[in-house]
Amino acid sequence: MVDTIQAWQCIGCGRVEAPQTCIGVCRDRKVMLVGLEDYEQARADADALRARLAEVHAQLQRFALATPHEGRWDAAWQALQLQLRAVLLTLADVPPPGTGQERGP
Repeated sequence: MVDTIQAWQCIGCGRVEAPQTCIGVCRDRKVMLVGLEDYEQARADADALRARLAEVHAQLQRFALATPHEGRWDAAWQALQLQLRAVLLTLADVPPPGTGQERGP
């Protein structure tokens, strides 16, 4: 879980303030903040990509672990090629994250 703080943002200029007790050693520095809604969307996109990566990893691992039977190398190679083409097609159908067009697993 990510720690959050409650702050106030001006709807006119965008200034952000988070009232805290100052002990006299404060220094202002420029920071970049992102709204919670944007952060949650980015996190959801990253989670979806991680899940998709795990799914594709599991599919591709079959190729790494495959050992054809003696005398069946050509048939096994052709079968693996067909399966790999299917995996590649599923990757081609995935829209860019954040477009609202993401497919479910």
